[in-house]
Amino acid sequence: MSAWIWVGLAGVLEIAWAVGLKQSDGFRRPVVSALTVIGMILSFALLSQGMRKLPVGTAYAVWTGIGSAGTAVIGIWVLGESASAARLACLGLIVAGIVGLKLCGD
Repeated sequence: MSAWIWVGLAGVLEIAWAVGLKQSDGFRRPVVSALTVIGMILSFALLSQGMRKLPVGTAYAVWTGIGSAGTAVIGIWVLGESASAARLACLGLIVAGIVGLKLCGD
């Protein structure tokens, strides 16, 4: 499987566990907490597979970019967080950075 696919899947799982952290209520909800920890472990495992072929800085930046932008979008769409123009512009910059790193990466 392509290293980029591993990193992309790891980023999607990062979104899931970040949202899970919010939903776990400070790890007070056992089932959500357990799923969150499993998501964390799987996300790291997939990221490590991608890093076997990609530069560490590029893979890590793309992983965190997917996670941060995706989590912010979920926060806006699902959790009712602010969708101000400035916030959306900053999300656009994160996405532009992810695309740029993908285009420049190995």
